[in-house]
Amino acid sequence: MFLILKFDHFFKRITDLCGVLACSAVVLLLLNVFYDVIMRYAFNDVSIGMQELEWHLFSCIFLLGTPYAMQSDSHVRVDIFYDRWRDRSKAWVNLLGVLIFILPFISIVAYYSIGFAYEAYDMGEGSGDPGGLPYRWIIKSLIPTSFILMGLASLGMITQALRVLVGHEVYPPNKNGTVS
Repeated sequence: MFLILKFDHFFKRITDLCGVLACSAVVLLLLNVFYDVIMRYAFNDVSIGMQELEWHLFSCIFLLGTPYAMQSDSHVRVDIFYDRWRDRSKAWVNLLGVLIFILPFISIVAYYSIGFAYEAYDMGEGSGDPGGLPYRWIIKSLIPTSFILMGLASLGMITQALRVLVGHEVYPPNKNGTVS
Protein backbone atom coordinates (compact mmCIF):
# COMPACT_ATOMS: atom_id res chain seq x y z
CA MET A 1 0.00 0.00 0.00
CA PHE A 2 2.89 2.34 0.76
CA LEU A 3 4.21 1.96 -2.80
CA ILE A 4 0.78 2.76 -4.25
CA LEU A 5 0.63 5.94 -2.15
CA LYS A 6 4.10 6.98 -3.35
CA PHE A 7 3.08 6.48 -6.98
CA ASP A 8 -0.18 8.32 -6.43
CA HIS A 9 1.64 11.25 -4.82
CA PHE A 10 4.06 11.36 -7.77
CA PHE A 11 1.21 11.34 -10.31
CA LYS A 12 -0.63 14.06 -8.41
CA ARG A 13 2.41 16.33 -8.27
CA ILE A 14 2.93 16.04 -12.02
CA THR A 15 -0.70 16.74 -12.86
CA ASP A 16 -0.78 19.63 -10.36
CA LEU A 17 2.13 21.12 -12.31
CA CYS A 18 0.05 20.72 -15.48
CA GLY A 19 -2.72 22.70 -13.80
CA VAL A 20 -0.32 25.49 -12.84
CA LEU A 21 1.07 25.64 -16.38
CA ALA A 22 -2.43 25.68 -17.89
CA CYS A 23 -3.47 28.52 -15.56
CA SER A 24 -0.31 30.42 -16.48
CA ALA A 25 -1.15 29.97 -20.16
CA VAL A 26 -4.62 31.45 -19.49
CA VAL A 27 -3.02 34.59 -18.05
CA LEU A 28 -0.56 34.80 -20.95
CA LEU A 29 -3.40 34.35 -23.43
CA LEU A 30 -5.35 37.14 -21.76
CA LEU A 31 -2.34 39.46 -22.00
CA ASN A 32 -1.71 38.44 -25.59
CA VAL A 33 -5.29 39.15 -26.68
CA PHE A 34 -5.23 42.47 -24.81
CA TYR A 35 -2.01 43.41 -26.63
CA ASP A 36 -3.48 42.38 -29.99
CA VAL A 37 -6.62 44.43 -29.48
CA ILE A 38 -4.71 47.54 -28.38
CA MET A 39 -2.26 47.27 -31.26
CA ARG A 40 -4.99 46.66 -33.83
CA TYR A 41 -7.47 49.32 -32.82
CA ALA A 42 -5.26 51.97 -31.24
CA PHE A 43 -2.21 51.77 -33.53
CA ASN A 44 -3.60 49.98 -36.61
CA ASP A 45 -0.79 47.42 -36.36
CA VAL A 46 -1.19 43.66 -36.63
CA SER A 47 1.33 40.98 -35.68
CA ILE A 48 0.81 37.58 -37.29
CA GLY A 49 3.17 36.01 -34.75
CA MET A 50 1.14 37.32 -31.81
CA GLN A 51 -2.07 36.07 -33.39
CA GLU A 52 -0.55 32.63 -33.90
CA LEU A 53 0.66 32.70 -30.30
CA GLU A 54 -3.02 32.88 -29.28
CA TRP A 55 -3.80 29.45 -30.65
CA HIS A 56 -0.50 28.10 -29.32
CA LEU A 57 -1.46 29.27 -25.82
CA PHE A 58 -5.00 27.94 -26.23
CA SER A 59 -3.50 24.56 -27.17
CA CYS A 60 -1.38 24.66 -24.01
CA ILE A 61 -4.45 25.44 -21.92
CA PHE A 62 -6.40 22.53 -23.35
CA LEU A 63 -3.57 19.99 -23.56
CA LEU A 64 -2.14 20.71 -20.10
CA GLY A 65 -5.52 21.30 -18.46
CA THR A 66 -6.86 17.88 -19.41
CA PRO A 67 -4.46 15.83 -17.24
CA TYR A 68 -5.20 18.15 -14.33
CA ALA A 69 -8.97 17.83 -14.91
CA MET A 70 -8.65 14.05 -14.90
CA GLN A 71 -6.65 14.05 -11.68
CA SER A 72 -8.96 16.50 -9.92
CA ASP A 73 -12.09 14.59 -11.05
CA SER A 74 -13.34 17.56 -13.08
CA HIS A 75 -13.80 15.66 -16.31
CA VAL A 76 -17.12 14.88 -18.01
CA ARG A 77 -19.05 11.91 -16.71
CA VAL A 78 -22.70 10.93 -16.39
CA ASP A 79 -22.93 12.14 -12.80
CA ILE A 80 -26.69 11.59 -12.60
CA PHE A 81 -25.93 7.89 -12.06
CA TYR A 82 -22.41 8.03 -10.69
CA ASP A 83 -23.21 10.35 -7.76
CA ARG A 84 -25.74 7.90 -6.33
CA TRP A 85 -23.42 4.90 -6.33
CA ARG A 86 -21.42 3.55 -3.39
CA ASP A 87 -17.69 4.13 -3.33
CA ARG A 88 -16.86 0.54 -4.30
CA SER A 89 -19.10 0.79 -7.38
CA LYS A 90 -17.45 4.09 -8.33
CA ALA A 91 -14.05 2.52 -7.89
CA TRP A 92 -14.94 -0.36 -10.22
CA VAL A 93 -16.34 2.01 -12.85
CA ASN A 94 -13.23 4.19 -12.65
CA LEU A 95 -10.86 1.23 -12.73
CA LEU A 96 -12.55 -0.50 -15.67
CA GLY A 97 -13.11 2.78 -17.51
CA VAL A 98 -9.43 3.63 -17.31
CA LEU A 99 -8.27 0.14 -18.29
CA ILE A 100 -10.77 -0.43 -21.11
CA PHE A 101 -11.27 3.05 -22.57
CA ILE A 102 -8.83 5.70 -21.41
CA LEU A 103 -5.46 3.94 -21.46
CA PRO A 104 -5.92 2.31 -24.91
CA PHE A 105 -7.04 5.64 -26.41
CA ILE A 106 -4.20 7.53 -24.76
CA SER A 107 -1.70 4.92 -25.95
CA ILE A 108 -2.84 5.16 -29.57
CA VAL A 109 -2.84 8.97 -29.67
CA ALA A 110 0.51 9.24 -27.87
CA TYR A 111 2.12 6.69 -30.18
CA TYR A 112 1.00 8.33 -33.42
CA SER A 113 1.48 11.91 -32.25
CA ILE A 114 5.16 11.27 -31.46
CA GLY A 115 5.77 10.67 -35.17
CA PHE A 116 3.64 13.70 -36.02
CA ALA A 117 5.72 15.95 -33.76
CA TYR A 118 9.01 14.42 -34.89
CA GLU A 119 8.14 14.96 -38.53
CA ALA A 120 7.43 18.65 -37.82
CA TYR A 121 10.78 18.89 -36.02
CA ASP A 122 12.67 17.02 -38.73
CA MET A 123 11.46 19.28 -41.53
CA GLY A 124 11.83 22.44 -39.44
CA GLU A 125 8.15 23.27 -39.79
CA GLY A 126 7.20 26.84 -39.07
CA SER A 127 4.36 29.14 -39.89
CA GLY A 128 3.30 29.43 -43.49
CA ASP A 129 2.53 33.10 -42.97
CA PRO A 130 5.17 35.82 -43.25
CA GLY A 131 5.93 37.09 -39.76
CA GLY A 132 4.49 33.92 -38.20
CA LEU A 133 6.07 31.83 -35.50
CA PRO A 134 8.90 29.44 -36.33
CA TYR A 135 9.41 26.05 -34.70
CA ARG A 136 5.88 24.71 -34.93
CA TRP A 137 7.25 21.38 -33.70
CA ILE A 138 7.29 22.80 -30.17
CA ILE A 139 3.51 23.11 -29.98
CA LYS A 140 3.06 19.82 -31.86
CA SER A 141 5.31 18.06 -29.33
CA LEU A 142 2.88 19.12 -26.63
CA ILE A 143 0.34 16.63 -28.05
CA PRO A 144 2.27 13.44 -27.15
CA THR A 145 3.50 15.08 -23.96
CA SER A 146 -0.06 15.84 -22.92
CA PHE A 147 -1.26 12.33 -23.66
CA ILE A 148 1.62 10.84 -21.70
CA LEU A 149 0.66 13.12 -18.81
CA MET A 150 -2.96 11.99 -19.19
CA GLY A 151 -1.64 8.44 -18.93
CA LEU A 152 0.00 9.34 -15.62
CA ALA A 153 -3.26 10.93 -14.43
CA SER A 154 -5.03 7.71 -15.44
CA LEU A 155 -2.56 5.69 -13.40
CA GLY A 156 -3.42 7.99 -10.50
CA MET A 157 -7.10 7.17 -11.04
CA ILE A 158 -6.20 3.46 -10.94
CA THR A 159 -4.25 3.78 -7.69
CA GLN A 160 -7.09 5.72 -6.09
CA ALA A 161 -9.63 3.12 -7.21
CA LEU A 162 -7.45 0.35 -5.79
CA ARG A 163 -7.19 2.16 -2.44
CA VAL A 164 -10.98 2.51 -2.33
CA LEU A 165 -11.49 -1.16 -3.25
CA VAL A 166 -9.21 -2.40 -0.47
CA GLY A 167 -10.96 -0.12 2.01
CA HIS A 168 -8.14 2.32 2.77
CA GLU A 169 -9.88 5.35 1.30
CA VAL A 170 -13.25 6.76 0.28
CA TYR A 171 -14.01 9.10 -2.57
CA PRO A 172 -14.25 12.77 -1.61
CA PRO A 173 -17.65 14.42 -1.32
CA ASN A 174 -19.47 15.35 -4.50
CA LYS A 175 -19.15 18.85 -5.88
CA ASN A 176 -22.49 19.79 -4.35
CA GLY A 177 -21.15 18.89 -0.90
CA THR A 178 -22.97 15.61 -0.30
CA VAL A 179 -21.21 12.37 0.42
CA SER A 180 -22.26 9.38 -1.63
